Amino acid sequence: MTFQLERLDHIQLSAPKGSEKTAREFYKDILGFMEEEKPKTLKPNGGVWFRKGEIAIHIGIEEPFEPLKKAHPAFDVSGIDALQIHLEKAGISTKWDNKLPNARRFYVRDPFGNRLEFLEWQGK
Repeated sequence: MTFQLERLDHIQLSAPKGSEKTAREFYKDILGFMEEEKPKTLKPNGGVWFRKGEIAIHIGIEEPFEPLKKAHPAFDVSGIDALQIHLEKAGISTKWDNKLPNARRFYVRDPFGNRLEFLEWQGK
């Protein structure tokens, strides 16, 4: 092949019109992402961009809006128990799943109903 896929650039999740404030409250205030400035050419589309280290999440406005039910991003975490406690204290329900060998993981729904997975690999 004459090309290589180098890395994941960003994750795009959808949200309903007018939900930027709610996205900031969840992704920035609760999960600790920093907001990134969107390019001028994309600002009229609405939405908001976030980054934490190498993880970039773009919240795009979609009308009509439907949350991701099964498809989801998965975040590799260290200190998954502390994260779960932090989310529960913030009023976010977590659902543990033990079906993936060598990993502890749980799922949450963002304020728009999109599914998010957080996992910590055992024996790293």
